[in-house]
Amino acid sequence: MPRMYVLGVPENEGFLDVAEQDARLTIDSVGPYFRISSAGPILIDRRATGCRHAVWYSAVAGLENAIITQHDKDALRVESR
Repeated sequence: MPRMYVLGVPENEGFLDVAEQDARLTIDSVGPYFRISSAGPILIDRRATGCRHAVWYSAVAGLENAIITQHDKDALRVESR
């Protein structure tokens, strides 16, 4: 199960809002981070988040049992390792 961590700061709210709308994703809190988990790939569309590029490329704070297979101007895709 891939898991990714996002720091809980105002700049990342759009990122988390998009993740919350995907019923396949589970979001919980671990200290100052939000952990996003899924039985399958985690896919976040950048335009839907409203994040500017600097925030977009710095949103991922960590991974667990996962690898980033796409992280470009269009989307972030995290899959099982």
